[in-house]
Amino acid sequence: MTALERLARVVSWAVAAFVIIFLLTPIIVTLLVSFTSSSVYTLPPPQWSTKWFASLADKDGLWDALLLSLNLAFISTTIALVLGTTTALAVSRGRFPGREAIATFSVSPLMMPGLVVGVALLQFFRSLGINDAYFTLMLAHVVVTLPFVMRTLLAAFGSFDYTLLDAARTLGMPYGQAVLRVMVPALSPAFLTAGLFAFLASMDNYPVSIFLTDARNKTLPVKMLQYLEESPDPSIAAISSGLIMLALLALMLGSRTVGLNRMIQG
Repeated sequence: MTALERLARVVSWAVAAFVIIFLLTPIIVTLLVSFTSSSVYTLPPPQWSTKWFASLADKDGLWDALLLSLNLAFISTTIALVLGTTTALAVSRGRFPGREAIATFSVSPLMMPGLVVGVALLQFFRSLGINDAYFTLMLAHVVVTLPFVMRTLLAAFGSFDYTLLDAARTLGMPYGQAVLRVMVPALSPAFLTAGLFAFLASMDNYPVSIFLTDARNKTLPVKMLQYLEESPDPSIAAISSGLIMLALLALMLGSRTVGLNRMIQG
């Protein structure tokens, strides 16, 4: 190995380490602040305490917001998986005019700022006379989660060997059974990855939800902003730590079921 190659390796490792530290620092700071005994954001904390986690039980409206976010995330992810699977399969296997336009349109919300999507959905629902906050939030979260499902499943369907289905059918297996017993297990990492990304994207969504909530239907990120405006104490960091734990739990679930390597490849 030449001196130039060694220098390039050192620089690449240094850049990678800097990027990792840069990305992880906000998460680590949030976790540390949530265990402070102080009523202000201070590091290092004067004493370690879990009182801010205990205070969440008495937080006004927190559990209603959490249940609403979980409800929206679960239902919107389920709908996005059904719509995304059928659409991605039609786009990847079909030969009809406009299929590329459908693929681009389905992932277009990822290409625009969330505030733009939120304002557009607000104007769209108001023009149709739809004023129910829960219903509009549900439709909006489907719009938010569908691109994550489509992007993942389009890549998975594009790389799947469909001759496996033909082989299963030649052995006497009906087409539907061949799909369930051959395609679904082979693409399970892609389905799991798409579902996890969609669920977390819905739970964490703020720029779209802020335009569609009302006094009785506030998602968790919107409620956290309200707490930050009214009483900016470390209990907000405790809520954020809970969301971080949720993401880690999702990764652990993926690792235990199909493995992280297969999830990344899927």
